[in-house]
Amino acid sequence: MIKHNANNERIKRQYFIFLKEAKRQNESSVDAVAKAVSRFESYTKYRDFKAFHFEQAVGFKNHLAQQKNQQTGKPLSKATLNSTLGQLKTFFQWLAMQSGYKSRISYTDTEYFNLSEKEVRIATARRQTAVPTMEQIKHVIETMPNKSDIERRNRGLIAFTLLTGARDSAIASMKLKHVDVIGNNVFQDAREVNTKFSKTFTTFFFPVGDDIQQIVVDWVRYLKEELLWGNDDPLFPKTNVITGEDRVFKASGFKREHWSTASPIRTIFRDAFESADLPYFNPHSFRKTIVTLGQKLCQSPEDFKAWSQNLGHADVLTTLYSYGEVQQHRQGEIFQQLKSPRSSGGQDVSELAKAIAKEMTNQSLAIGV
Repeated sequence: MIKHNANNERIKRQYFIFLKEAKRQNESSVDAVAKAVSRFESYTKYRDFKAFHFEQAVGFKNHLAQQKNQQTGKPLSKATLNSTLGQLKTFFQWLAMQSGYKSRISYTDTEYFNLSEKEVRIATARRQTAVPTMEQIKHVIETMPNKSDIERRNRGLIAFTLLTGARDSAIASMKLKHVDVIGNNVFQDAREVNTKFSKTFTTFFFPVGDDIQQIVVDWVRYLKEELLWGNDDPLFPKTNVITGEDRVFKASGFKREHWSTASPIRTIFRDAFESADLPYFNPHSFRKTIVTLGQKLCQSPEDFKAWSQNLGHADVLTTLYSYGEVQQHRQGEIFQQLKSPRSSGGQDVSELAKAIAKEMTNQSLAIGV
């Protein structure tokens, strides 16, 4: 049975290079596109892309809607359908402009990858997501053991994530030199730190409590002063695994190496929350907790702009759109407060509204709207 097509492989390779080099997409984004294209090829039994016809798009769309999630056994979500079909649509639109494919693929045929308007609304609807409270996170940290090297690392890791709001992929690649415990900041240098979109920026410690900051400071000092590690050593090193006398693998200190992926970090988070009898929250969810804190503490547009920059966002609207959703319980509290007239604060609200409007205008001008 044919499981690949040589012509398809060549043009796919060109497209993936185009996405990475021209569109500046990261490896995970390109991998997602490759998976979508592979699904389509499997459905068409690896027919040459030059034979693409709108009926293939319609048939694949129906086929995909009948597939089930391998983990849950439930039908694929509308969001998965929408993203997969959208990636295929973009791919075939690109193909329709390439030499050798222009005369074979109709650009309008790619529109048949679209879901119905109703399905798109379902796929793109924003839903309430679980966000850990500050009290839950601190409870987890307080209940974590802190005796062995590995326990200290794990505790320091979760405290550091709360203190800085850094992404797990960035944390996995950080070195000791990137943390300035005197200046209370972390330099996320994209030359060495795996930041999103390869941004370079400085994150100052968020005001989440002196106890949290002290855990991080103690961890950094332990690595430098007791283990005598240098600036280029990893901030959170990989576990050294050895074979014990009973021929069973066991942890034994650290390797002076970075984790190759963020998976071990997520495992540490999962174990910590389970040990504290709390539902699991991944490292990224801490960023939403930090934004929620910022909404309470920031008193002016300038405050929130600084808070947003501290998360690595160039635009305040990114913070508001991606992380700034008001949680349902907080929404209820706000409306209870609004029942009572406020004697002050109107000026700050006005300034914030003007700042947001200005930000939206600048973005519109930047994209030529």
